Amino acid sequence: MTAELPAELASDQLAALLCARLCHDLVSPVSALGAALSVLDDQDSSDMHDDAMELVRESARQAQAKLEFARLAFGAGGSAPAMLDTRELQRLTEAMFSAVKPQIVWKVEAAGLEKTSARLLLNLAIMGVDAAPRGGTVTIEATDNGGNARIRVVSEGPRARLEEAAGVALDGGIPENGLDGRSIQPFYTGLIARTAGGRVSGRVDEERVEFAALVDAPEGMIG
Repeated sequence: MTAELPAELASDQLAALLCARLCHDLVSPVSALGAALSVLDDQDSSDMHDDAMELVRESARQAQAKLEFARLAFGAGGSAPAMLDTRELQRLTEAMFSAVKPQIVWKVEAAGLEKTSARLLLNLAIMGVDAAPRGGTVTIEATDNGGNARIRVVSEGPRARLEEAAGVALDGGIPENGLDGRSIQPFYTGLIARTAGGRVSGRVDEERVEFAALVDAPEGMIG
């Protein structure tokens, strides 16, 4: 089963917007790395070299974590379809979001997930973190029964919310002001599920946002 893109969005626009999102995520650690190297090159700032080296280490760690996560969340992340170990998905997720306000609570029961389901889980994790900007918890759950995966991500915390544009994009629609580098990620998340013959939804209840996804079969994955 193949999900069709809306008439307003061409495939090249989808690729361009996803690239914009990826570049946005990498700007901060790469810029910090450049700033730290500038301090190290300045002999008059020798008293700041220890702090600069620590910034180099942390920025490099963040950049690596974001690239490893994005490789699977947005890209092929490997070659042929395969079951991915959820311990590796946990490692990627915890490294990616180590510096965010909400705490990641990993409650994935499945030992492995098919690649499309794994990609969907990682993208829902992004949405879960975005839904809890003031902190709290983001609980990630997943089960798999013979390739039929069920994923749930619950964000709880002060002012937990699902932006209107993100909700529209997740459902496969185009927000009123069009898709941008931020709303393209929820759109892509919904597209992953629908292309795999599944479905995904987001529900808001006071300071709680719940994302739920079902992938009935591994066929038709993106990438």
